Amino acid sequence: MATASLTSKGQITIPIEVREDLGLKTGDKISFIKNERGEYVLKPKTGSVMNLLGMFKAPEKPVTLEEMNESVGKHLAEDDARIMREYARYARRGKSGAA
Repeated sequence: MATASLTSKGQITIPIEVREDLGLKTGDKISFIKNERGEYVLKPKTGSVMNLLGMFKAPEKPVTLEEMNESVGKHLAEDDARIMREYARYARRGKSGAA
């Protein structure tokens, strides 16, 4: 098990085997995440948005702003209709006293 000492300034040196296991390099950021048991987990905050390059195919045909707006509007209308249906069901249950 790797260990490290805390300096008076609150700093530690991460042992080389841990750095290698986590793939850490000079300048990398590390997240300290508290889990449900109250323990902290160290996770490298590495990577760049550039790592996403090539992950998605380019659309076959470019989409215009009008087409995007139409698609978003359609989705919002569908979502609004769903919310209204769910609220109507909820309101009916409240009046009838049924759960």
